[in-house]
Amino acid sequence: MDILSYDIFFSLITLTFLEIVLGIDNLIFIAIVVAKLPHNKRKKARIFGLSLAFIIRILMLMTLSWIMTLTEPLFTIRGIGFSFKNFLLIFGGLFLIIKSGWEICSDVFLGLSESKEEKKINGSKNMVAAILQISLIDFVFSFDSVITAVGMTNNIPVIVTAIIISMIVMLLASEKISYFLHNYPSLKIVALAFIFMIGVILLADGFHIQISKAYLYFSLFFTLAVESLNIIARKRH
Repeated sequence: MDILSYDIFFSLITLTFLEIVLGIDNLIFIAIVVAKLPHNKRKKARIFGLSLAFIIRILMLMTLSWIMTLTEPLFTIRGIGFSFKNFLLIFGGLFLIIKSGWEICSDVFLGLSESKEEKKINGSKNMVAAILQISLIDFVFSFDSVITAVGMTNNIPVIVTAIIISMIVMLLASEKISYFLHNYPSLKIVALAFIFMIGVILLADGFHIQISKAYLYFSLFFTLAVESLNIIARKRH
């Protein structure tokens, strides 16, 4: 097999780009979760979260034949089949909706925040909670990511290489995203709204209602561009 063939190279570039795009929601969720941690533990939690996502994806590829059986319907209701994947999407979607909805209410309506002393006291507890939340969402997003990747190509080395490259890019970008979300509260609200809509899409997908993520990504980048202009304008004035 020619490892430098045009088809393989094109598949690698396309799949890497797709994995980065699919990883944006995972990356934003991790940034929001680690923001609750003491400053000296945030980097460790980010690296853990992304490393765990990488490990889960690789393990899923190694057990691909078993993973694909999880898409087979367990039972049917009015001609609509529900598999383990459907229940995973429904549960993950509900979790994201509740998590992001609570964070928005806490920040906007309730104004809840921890003092530095409280953060130090709750640091270890928050770290465990962050790890559990990151682990759950990593599994949900990884399941969708691996199945999408396999749908594009059957070349496992290409898929693994694309995942490795995308994880490196995400690791380099994670600190910047966390910085912006921490220093610009309005961007955090935009990110939380994005996570909320991802939860809605996952929930709908679990019930076989297809909603294109392309509209959501376009809306996110457009909103970020407008809000960035607002931030610049406020600084100038």
